[in-house]
Amino acid sequence: MRSLISYVLVTLLFVACQDIVYAQKRDTIWQKLKLYFNPPPKYTGEFGSYRTPLKFYDGRPVTTPADWRERRNEILDRWQKMMGPWPELILKPSVEIIETTHRENFTQYHIRFGWRKDEQTLAYVLVPDIKGKKPAVLTVFYEPETAIGLNKPYGDFALQLVRRGFIALSIGTDFRADSKPWSQYYPDRNKAIVQPLSMLAYLAANACNMLANWPDVDSNRIGIIGHSYGSKWAMFASCLYEKFACAAWSDGGIVFDESRPNVNYWDPWYLGYYPPPWQQEGPSSIKYPAKGLYPKLLKEGYDLHELHALMAPRPFLVSGGSEDSLDRWIPLNHAIEVNRFLGFENRVAMTNRTDHTPTAESNEVLCLFFEYFLK
Repeated sequence: MRSLISYVLVTLLFVACQDIVYAQKRDTIWQKLKLYFNPPPKYTGEFGSYRTPLKFYDGRPVTTPADWRERRNEILDRWQKMMGPWPELILKPSVEIIETTHRENFTQYHIRFGWRKDEQTLAYVLVPDIKGKKPAVLTVFYEPETAIGLNKPYGDFALQLVRRGFIALSIGTDFRADSKPWSQYYPDRNKAIVQPLSMLAYLAANACNMLANWPDVDSNRIGIIGHSYGSKWAMFASCLYEKFACAAWSDGGIVFDESRPNVNYWDPWYLGYYPPPWQQEGPSSIKYPAKGLYPKLLKEGYDLHELHALMAPRPFLVSGGSEDSLDRWIPLNHAIEVNRFLGFENRVAMTNRTDHTPTAESNEVLCLFFEYFLK
């Protein structure tokens, strides 16, 4: 009996010490992050001409949490209807492991999995050499190799996160798809019935479901991150699919802005889809009449801050560069206001750098953000 009591006391002491260490580490991370959750005085409380998400489309104010649940559904339903409804989600996508490689302190799985009913894609899963349940992050880009460290520097989000104890899934697809697999063009490029950017979100949702079923992934702690094209993709995925616990969007342009050629939501592979042939084959300034859904959104006063509001109270970080500068706090203030209405602080953050390309400094904040909110 004495030995059992001693064992229990030692175990409790060990757990208590771990809790103290965890709390100290969490506080240390927060001290590094907290300044990014507050807009500069110049932009504090500035809401611009963006209409508040805290009013229904018919003008009624949102006054209770129950009202917000109704309003949130209204925003989600309206945007899904405008962009085209998703096909049925795949809750348990098929997975085939093609190759297994050990790198550094993790195992890399090259896989093929089903992200549409009629299509599969190649991807990588990176799993750290530690036991037990772990948080996970989905990375999205033009192709899956960059995020695992095989291409451009500073875009290796999956590699950086697996080194910190996360399971990371890297996926990608190119907007130039002109034959099967069609990825974001549903059912195909010639007659898409879902706006391609929304379809990218659907693909990410199915990837999230696949990741949730991966061994040792904590399905309640899955985040998403993307840069540029991937940032738009990650933003729409996290806003439209509530199973993402948090998100980071790196300089994709978080609201409509025709003064910035790379904030090109008007392009037919984002929100301006029309049947080919297209007048341009790469991102460009809007020198032609925009077609598809995009001009309707502008004319009727919609903007992407409404989607940001769908994140509440889930946290998100904007890793801003040339396309998302300090004045983006103006639309972000609406997401802050929604979170405060629900009783939450420190759910919306932004960092800023001069150039579009991520830096070592901006990536460190991205990783700390995921450590704080997922680990």
